[in-house]
Amino acid sequence: MVLILFKGVIVPMITPFNEDYSVDFDALAWLTEFLVKNGVNGLFPYSTTGEFVHLRAEEGLKIVEHVLDHVSGGIKVIPGISANTTLDCVDLGRRMEDLGVDGVIATPPFFFKLNERQLFEHFSLMAQKLSLPIIVYNIPSLTGNNIPVPIYEKLAKEYSNIAGAKVTYDSASYLHDLIMTLKQTRKDFSILTGLDNMFLYTLIMGGDGGIMACANFAPQIHVELYNRFQKGNYEKAFELHRKLSKLVKIYSVASSFPSAIKTVYKILGYPIKPISRPPITSEPPDVESKIKRILVEIDLL
Repeated sequence: MVLILFKGVIVPMITPFNEDYSVDFDALAWLTEFLVKNGVNGLFPYSTTGEFVHLRAEEGLKIVEHVLDHVSGGIKVIPGISANTTLDCVDLGRRMEDLGVDGVIATPPFFFKLNERQLFEHFSLMAQKLSLPIIVYNIPSLTGNNIPVPIYEKLAKEYSNIAGAKVTYDSASYLHDLIMTLKQTRKDFSILTGLDNMFLYTLIMGGDGGIMACANFAPQIHVELYNRFQKGNYEKAFELHRKLSKLVKIYSVASSFPSAIKTVYKILGYPIKPISRPPITSEPPDVESKIKRILVEIDLL
């Protein structure tokens, strides 16, 4: 049997904040335990959804350490190590490794446009300097750097610790090409969508799961979809897919991913404040009302 290190439902955890914008570690502990109880397969703290660009590296390390203290049941913890310089990614990766994480996730840098050689060298240096499994995260809408499938293929061939891909890119053809190519190159290579409404498609095409933001507050939907699909109950899996397809409407009405999710927490009465660090702001009442209607539509409220 081929060992897939990362599969199923992995959650890119939001970062809870207090009114003074400090990290709310009590809420973070609650969130970690909530996700564990709902059967997720992995946790991604210090994530894009978790506003890592608004956090200092030392805060990120404390967040990851806190998650590790409250995780249980063999759930994998795979924090982010993204930065705008490769050397900073390596340094953060080494420090995460010292904490005892199961792997790390890294995007391309997100300021300068990089060519294919530079993209390859960015991830190559991380693979050479770190012993941890690395998930290479393609999110071109935010980094401005799309990772071509041949770069993934070359990385997977040359480095055994390049362990997977997270793809937050709304292109079924790209995802199909990536799965077809990489599963021939390395059967143990994990391919994970970052889009809730691409979760079922990813599984159908032969991918391994997803790292999806709505799983912060509705992990039961994602976990059941994954389990139903694995058991061959495709009718129920499609029903749950339709729920997720409606649920992602929260992103189109909110101003950001983090504020959308934190607004849902507020509506559901969860102990996480609807606060993000500036320049992200809390959503106004009219947006909250629109999100509430979406939750009612799929019976989450």
